[in-house]
Amino acid sequence: MPVAEQNLVEEAKRIGLDLSDVDRRVGQWVGGGEVWEPPSKLDIRRWVHAMDYANPIHWDEDLALASEFGGITAPASFAMCMDYGHGMHPALVGKIDDAHMILGSEEWWYSGYRIRPGQRVKQKRRFDGYDLKDTAFAGPTVFSRGDTYHYSDSEFPIAHCRTTAIRYSATEAEKRAIYKSGSGQSAKNWTEAELAEVARIRREWILSNRDGITPSLSRIKVGDKLLRRAIGPHSIASFVTEFRSFPFGIWGGHGWTRPQGVEDPWVDQDTGTIKGMAFDRAAAKIDPRFTDSIYYGPAAGHVNSSKAEKVGMGRAYGYGVSMSAWLTDYVSYWAGNHGAIRHAKIAVRGPAFEGDVTYCDAEVVASENLSSLLGVPLVTLKAQLTNQEGKVIVSATMEVEISL
Repeated sequence: MPVAEQNLVEEAKRIGLDLSDVDRRVGQWVGGGEVWEPPSKLDIRRWVHAMDYANPIHWDEDLALASEFGGITAPASFAMCMDYGHGMHPALVGKIDDAHMILGSEEWWYSGYRIRPGQRVKQKRRFDGYDLKDTAFAGPTVFSRGDTYHYSDSEFPIAHCRTTAIRYSATEAEKRAIYKSGSGQSAKNWTEAELAEVARIRREWILSNRDGITPSLSRIKVGDKLLRRAIGPHSIASFVTEFRSFPFGIWGGHGWTRPQGVEDPWVDQDTGTIKGMAFDRAAAKIDPRFTDSIYYGPAAGHVNSSKAEKVGMGRAYGYGVSMSAWLTDYVSYWAGNHGAIRHAKIAVRGPAFEGDVTYCDAEVVASENLSSLLGVPLVTLKAQLTNQEGKVIVSATMEVEISL
């Protein structure tokens, strides 16, 4: 082992990052939560409502019935909604005491399957492994990878997601306090004029493709820019709305699955979350609020600024999965009813804090008449999320199947 790597391992041990339970599970199939019931039209509507995605084929009954789909369909991002733990579960394998976690990145491969109301979604999960890196945010930090395979009740593949979770010492992050300065300070006070401009951008984007028209490949040019989208200002109310759109968070909404043939599989064990931010599963058998992430658990810092401080954040902050969904919906809207995202690589650079506005932008960087991999017309876009200060909080590459 190189000296620098050995020193990092020793530093991890010094601050209490014991990875022994992680090491023994590398490469294993793991269990996790699975939503009991198939999604309804109301579930789909609740999701696009929470993600502020006003594409009418996902919520407007009359327009959806008159469309070629003959009714409400789910957006590509809906696979995120139907997944226990926002896709983080197979990346958060093994107990690391006094650790917290945030979403680092997601990579999605989509089959093109459209989820419809009444069609159950299932998952298979695998823990791929991890890398140990040094970060300014928390010192020795675990970048842990997990795979989730989404498929229908009839075993048809829907999507494959590889999630990278960032696991770190909450004590070390709180001590370094990176987000207690700069954008981690108090929420911005927006003027009426500023809010009116945000509303204008948002409305123009909503009106840009309500008919679901897919652009012709012959008319798409490298350098073309998508119309900007605005989301926010984010608030405790909007964060709660986002989380409440996930069926697994509803009391009794999911059950546990276990992989066959794996000795001591990871299913719902304690990840080692810091004191005061862990679920109490025994108490939840009587009072299910004890496993409700709005009140308890490692995600409670999203809506509680005092708990956010304990994990190194400056104040309440948004969900990484929401940021992935915002970009996925943004590009899907441009692609129209006959377009489809086939591959997306999304890297989270920082949080969307309470009080921030998030802007979506994208640019065409390549196009192919017939891609070598899929054999379909493919357009590649570079996309990003920025806040009102112009800081990039998410960057992404999206490959979109398009019409000739």
